[in-house]
Amino acid sequence: MMKLPHPHISFFCLCVLLSSSHASNTIISPVSAQKPCDFPAIFNLGDSNSDTGGLAAAFTPPNSPYGETYFHMPAGRFSDGRLIIDFIAQSLDLPYISAYLNSLGTNFSHGANFATASSTIRLPTRIIPRGGFSPFYLDVQLQQFSQFKNRSQIIRNRGGIFASLMPREEYFSKALYTFDIGQNDLGAGFFGNMSVEEVNESIPDIINKFSANVKSIYNLGARSFWIHNTGPIGCLPYILANFPSAKDSAGCAKPYNEVAKNFNLKLKEAVVQLRKDFPSAAFTYVDVYSVKYSLFRTPKRYGFELPTVACCGYGDNEYNYSGTAECGQLATVNGTQFIVGSCDRPSVRVNWDGIHYTEAAAKFVFDRISTGAFSDPRIPLKMACRRALID
Repeated sequence: MMKLPHPHISFFCLCVLLSSSHASNTIISPVSAQKPCDFPAIFNLGDSNSDTGGLAAAFTPPNSPYGETYFHMPAGRFSDGRLIIDFIAQSLDLPYISAYLNSLGTNFSHGANFATASSTIRLPTRIIPRGGFSPFYLDVQLQQFSQFKNRSQIIRNRGGIFASLMPREEYFSKALYTFDIGQNDLGAGFFGNMSVEEVNESIPDIINKFSANVKSIYNLGARSFWIHNTGPIGCLPYILANFPSAKDSAGCAKPYNEVAKNFNLKLKEAVVQLRKDFPSAAFTYVDVYSVKYSLFRTPKRYGFELPTVACCGYGDNEYNYSGTAECGQLATVNGTQFIVGSCDRPSVRVNWDGIHYTEAAAKFVFDRISTGAFSDPRIPLKMACRRALID
C-alpha cells in the first residue's frame, strides 16, 4: 500500500494457524452438511488483503500497474488483479463486493466491503496522512456496518432509484461475514520499534478487541462467520528488507513468522470460545497461513518462482523492495526519474509489491481454502452456514 512503515497489509478475512491438526474438536452433522448454503450477500471487514477500493476512495488510489492482470487498470485493489474476497464472491455466484467508502457507481444489493488497506484491529498510533495506518480500524468498520444496515433499509423502504441498490432486510441474517485482519497490528509493533517479545505480549489484547467486534456484529444479526488467520508475515519482502534475522528453510524471517503463528493460535482459541458463546451461529476458522506458506516453502511444485521477491518494486536488495521506491510510484535513482513497474510474468510470482500477493497467489489460496481442507470445522466455503457440534 503506501509507504514504509507499511504494515498495511494485512491481513482480514482473519486467520489462525491450523496445521494438519486442524480437525480439532469440532464436527459437522453429515445430514445438515448435505445442502449448500444460500448466501445472498457478503459483508467483509479487514485490511488490504481484502480491500476492494475502500482506501482508494478515501485517499490516493494506487497507480498503474496495479490491476493490470485482470482489470487492465487500477481497481482499488493492492494487487495486480483479484483478491481472495473476489474469488469468494465469484464462487457464490455473487458480484464483486463494492467498497462501502466508494460512493460512485456502487451497488450494495449483495453486500458491502468495509475493509481498507492499512487497517488494524486496535486503534493505530499513527494514522494517514501522518502515519502509515488507516483511520478505518476495526471499531470504525463495525460502526460503518451498523450505520449501513440501518440506513440501507431506510433507503430501500423509501423507494426510488436507489432502493434496488440496497440489500434486502433478510440478507443481513443470511449473509456470509468474512474477516481478514490482524497483520497490520503485528507490523505496527515491528515498525514501532517493539521487540518480537513485546509484539507477542500485545497479541492477547489484539485478539480480545477482535472478539469484541465479532460479538457486536453477531448482535447486529450476523450468523455465518468465515474468519481467516494471518499469513506468514516473515516471508514478505517489506519485513525481510527491513528486519534482518534468522531465516528458515524457505528463506523467511523465522522470528516474525513465529509471532504470526502465536497470533493465529490465540485467534483460533478465540473462535472456539465464540462458538461456545453463540451456539446459534456458525464460526469457521480458516488456516490461510499454511496455504500461503506452502508457496514460499515449495514454490516450484505449484508453478511459482522467486516467492520472496517483489514483482512490482525497486530495491537495492535481493527482495526488490524499498519503501522509498514503491510499485507504481515515481522514483529517482542516480538522478534519473522513473515509474516503478512490474515484472514480466506476474502469473508465476507470489508477491506483488513487497507487501501484497499477486492474483495468481490469491487464486491458489482460494482454491485450497474453499474446499474446507484448511478449515475448522472442516467444511467447504459453501457450507459455512452450518454450525459445528462441539464434542
